[in-house]
Amino acid sequence: MKMPSPVKRRHTRIEIIPLIDIMFFLLAAFMMVSLQLDRTQNIKVDLPNADMGVADFKPGMINIAVDKAGLVWLEKTNVTLAQLDAALTNRFRLDTNLPVYISGDAGTRHGDMCDVLEAVRRAGVQKVAFMVEGATNLASP
Repeated sequence: MKMPSPVKRRHTRIEIIPLIDIMFFLLAAFMMVSLQLDRTQNIKVDLPNADMGVADFKPGMINIAVDKAGLVWLEKTNVTLAQLDAALTNRFRLDTNLPVYISGDAGTRHGDMCDVLEAVRRAGVQKVAFMVEGATNLASP
C-alpha cells in the first residue's frame, strides 16, 4: 500500500521571462557599444556636407584622404601620387573588384582631388566613391 507524503511535493519549473530580459539587455548593450566604434582607417578631415550621403564601410575597401595642404594619405600613411599609383596598381592586380573611397577636407583644392581621382582611374579601379558628411540641419516645413 502506497502512503502519500504529508508534505506536498512542488513541481520545479524554469522561468524564462528573466532570461529573455537579460538577452534584450545584452543585445542593446552590444548595439550601443558597436555604434561607438570607429570603422574608418583614415585621418581626420573636415568633410563637406551632402544631403544624400550614405556611409558604406567594408573591410576590403581602400580609404584615401586629401587634407587641406594637398597631402595624400593612403590608410593613415602619407604617400606621393607616384606611390599611390603603385600601391593601387598592386592591389588592383590582386582584386579587380576593388572599391576605393576618397575623402577630402572641405578646404582641399579641387585640383588635388582630381589628381587623386586620376591616379585611381589610371590604376584601373572602377568602383570609386567620395566620402561626405550628411547634412545635420535640414530645413523642415
